[in-house]
Amino acid sequence: MSAAIPTSTATETLVLREDRDGVATLTLNRPQARNALSVGLMAALQAELDAVHEDASVRAVVLTGAGPAFCAGHDLKEMRASPSREAYESLFVQCSKLMLTVSRIRQPVIAKVHGIATAAGCQLVATCDLAYCADEARFATPGVNIGLFCSTPMVALSRAVGRKAAMEMLLLGDLIDAAEAERIGLVNRAVPADRLDATVQAAATKIASKSPLTLAIGKEAFYRQIDLDVEQAYAYAAKVMTENMMARDAAEGIDAFIAKRQPVWCGQ
Repeated sequence: MSAAIPTSTATETLVLREDRDGVATLTLNRPQARNALSVGLMAALQAELDAVHEDASVRAVVLTGAGPAFCAGHDLKEMRASPSREAYESLFVQCSKLMLTVSRIRQPVIAKVHGIATAAGCQLVATCDLAYCADEARFATPGVNIGLFCSTPMVALSRAVGRKAAMEMLLLGDLIDAAEAERIGLVNRAVPADRLDATVQAAATKIASKSPLTLAIGKEAFYRQIDLDVEQAYAYAAKVMTENMMARDAAEGIDAFIAKRQPVWCGQ
């Protein structure tokens, strides 16, 4: 089953949502602006992510862009139209909240990337739990070229790739190709453009077949433990696994494995 659930303003639909078999696809819909993250687009995406988090029928999210690009970063024209400290502070707080929401919603989020993903668009890719791209995709944090260092994109980028790779992107501001993005770990895999849809669909479908409770537990635990030292991480993870083991879905999954049958998840 599928349903289109648009998020709209008075003049345009900024985010398209389609639900199918436990997977919600959210499409950034400012193709004429290369899906630049205007205040309106970020608000629309925030609303959809908040709604998805509360939707028990959704087990995985695919994030993509309409038109020739995934996302070209912030809307520079909009930024320069309101050149006040208050406007800039509000913008970057809004963007940071959006990125944190991608990491904190219960469902895994998969970036499906084509065309360019630059600046805050690259940040969005780095923030998603998984990322797959077409072999023609290009990535950059080019703020240094225009006098505005990509400091907020740096937060996600430096946690997704190694320090030297992140600093090279941030300091040079050059586009990197899909193969290099895969090599440094910015994306999981680069595939021919005609295989991108199938690759992402396969990953999303496989994720959606898992226990939603287990997915939520695992995603939260991953991001909480990643910044702890090893001893603290093990102590935290041991508590998480103990709680997970007490869940009905864990009992069902283990019993199904022993009995060589498919599990039936209840989400508890």
